[in-house]
Amino acid sequence: MSDERVLILGAAGRDFHVFNTVYRNHPHATVVAFTAQQIPHIEDRRYPAELAGPRYPNGIPIRPEEQLESLVRDLEVTRCVFAYSDVSHEYVMHMASRVNALGPDFEVGGAARSMIPSSKPVVAVCASRTGAGKSQTSRAVANALRGAGLRVAVVRHPMPYGDLLAQRVQRLASQKDLAAAHVTIEEREEYEPHIANGSPVFAGVDYEAILRAAEAEADVILWDGGNNDVSFFRADLYITLVDPHRAGHELRYHPGETNLRLADVVVVNKVETAEPAWVDEVLENVTRVNPGATILRAASPITVDDPAILSGRRVLAVEDGPTLTHGEMKYGAGTLGARSAGASDIVDPRPFLQGELVDTFERYPELGAVLPAMGYGDRQIADLEATIARAAAGGVEAVAIGTPIDLARLIQIPLPHTRVRYELAVQGETTLEDVLEPVVVGARSS
Repeated sequence: MSDERVLILGAAGRDFHVFNTVYRNHPHATVVAFTAQQIPHIEDRRYPAELAGPRYPNGIPIRPEEQLESLVRDLEVTRCVFAYSDVSHEYVMHMASRVNALGPDFEVGGAARSMIPSSKPVVAVCASRTGAGKSQTSRAVANALRGAGLRVAVVRHPMPYGDLLAQRVQRLASQKDLAAAHVTIEEREEYEPHIANGSPVFAGVDYEAILRAAEAEADVILWDGGNNDVSFFRADLYITLVDPHRAGHELRYHPGETNLRLADVVVVNKVETAEPAWVDEVLENVTRVNPGATILRAASPITVDDPAILSGRRVLAVEDGPTLTHGEMKYGAGTLGARSAGASDIVDPRPFLQGELVDTFERYPELGAVLPAMGYGDRQIADLEATIARAAAGGVEAVAIGTPIDLARLIQIPLPHTRVRYELAVQGETTLEDVLEPVVVGARSS
């Protein structure tokens, strides 16, 4: 078998995991570089030698994906491995064609190849698309397991956008931990609700070490998979969320369709706000490709902390960033909450955009009258604050905060504002506790 020169195409998540589990000690392959896509400011770094292992004493360079052609040529690449998520099947095949035309083989690794086994029962919560409702489902699963008397450790899909070595293994259990780790808004959106719910969150870069740390203090591991990626761990129960507001996407996005086919339980979420025809289409697709899965219907009821703040006012809706960008949703909980509270108008933020938010709207032109809470670094957080300040000067009267964090902790909001929250409400006779019962029994007997 001849040696391969491998370029891993990624976005600071699955790419590092694939390297760690598949290629770090591969006897016939050398990873010559990573590329970075989707997330700003993560290129032109280096995967550190301390994480890469003895075969890589200088570490591994990380370059922008736009340099693909020159990297393939200059580094004599023979294989490109696709390792990021929440993209259409068409996008994946365009990348395959781009790579194949350059000469290398194109690989999409099998899901099981990079799954790490655990000594504890694992529940994986994944999704067909970003914004399908995975986060509230993970919280509901954690509550149900704790209600059964079990200790739960949440392991979150990676978001290592800073110092990779410092982020090798992270344990986050308080606001102080979040501040000490200098987490981004995107990280806070995923970590803060779990911490408020009583679950420690583990994350980082080296997921075998992360798993071992989580196992030391838990009866059950809860994989909270982001960006509709597949689980990094072998799951005893695989739960996949699908979204009827994007009916058909469950069969048209990577690796969302893989998650659907892997699922033991499929949660069709947001049925209370979706058209019946959309729900029927999703149910038909689920039944066709995974007839053995248990199907749960669920709602994501929205509550506004103080509806009077929004009633009759011109409202700026600040939403979860990845749901609007990667997930391609046109609105989120902030918009729905503002409408239900009787806002007189949902104000288009585009006339007020500052700094990198201008670039965000250019990159995602489908964004409408909503403001994504972009915050991949201090610069974007400052731009978000400046945009809201300009909106206040431009006639906006209130802010609906649809992102799942207390945004006012991080930025000044010079307007009346209130949070909009959402939780999972399973409908029908079969409950979340019913589908979790085998895991509970297994955990008690181990």
